[in-house]
Amino acid sequence: MSADLEAQRGAAWWVYALIGLGAGYLSGLFGVGGGTVIVPALVAFAVFDRKLASGTSLLAIVPTSLVGAITYGIDGNVHVLTAAILAVGTVIGAQIGTWLLSRLSNQTLRWAFIAFLVVVAVQLAFTVPVRDAEVEMTVGLVLGLIAVGLATGVLSGLLGVGGGVIVVPAMILLFGYSDLLARGTSLLMMLPTAVSGTIGNLRRRNVDLRAGAIIGVSACVTVALGTLTAGAIAPQVANLLFVAFLVFLILKTLQEALKNRRRPAGA
Repeated sequence: MSADLEAQRGAAWWVYALIGLGAGYLSGLFGVGGGTVIVPALVAFAVFDRKLASGTSLLAIVPTSLVGAITYGIDGNVHVLTAAILAVGTVIGAQIGTWLLSRLSNQTLRWAFIAFLVVVAVQLAFTVPVRDAEVEMTVGLVLGLIAVGLATGVLSGLLGVGGGVIVVPAMILLFGYSDLLARGTSLLMMLPTAVSGTIGNLRRRNVDLRAGAIIGVSACVTVALGTLTAGAIAPQVANLLFVAFLVFLILKTLQEALKNRRRPAGA
């Protein structure tokens, strides 16, 4: 990266802080890592290329997910065993996704992801989670969680999306978890993947440590506020807000798909 771009990034510490504050609140509110906000924000406002933005985002997600999981866990809204099962599936699935990345058309994947999000958004709009729902670990549930973890990892490896946007609605719609339990568990699930990815990115010098630290610390300030907001509002309202977040992702992915429609199939 040129010295001019480096200087621009170095002068934008307050931009990192604002990005972190927004990403932290959304992480706590929806149980997502915040990468869907951090990556495009760094590209748009901090002169980052997408690869560096992704690596820096993963670093920031580590403290954000940890604080968010602890905040949810204080109220008993984290299921450790579920998080562990999902994390194993996600780590394996991510390897499959990165292997498929060079073999499948990203454009096709973008449209498939849009279709997936539309279906999920419609279903969530008409679903009211039961907040006192209890989780009984059965063989069927374990197998289902493994499958969701694998699918989440594959999509993460292919599209660079965070796991929460897939795991949270799956836990609510497929397995009957309460919305708060799904979000808290999702944040805990992200930790191993974020730590592992950050280590790999550090070795490849694909992380801006200063930016990641500022974003991560700033996000920790607001993640608890997002968590408290999620618990204070009615389940139906929380679901509708999550649907609105999914609509934002649909529009963003649609914009990318239309922008790249004339590029080669593997672009």
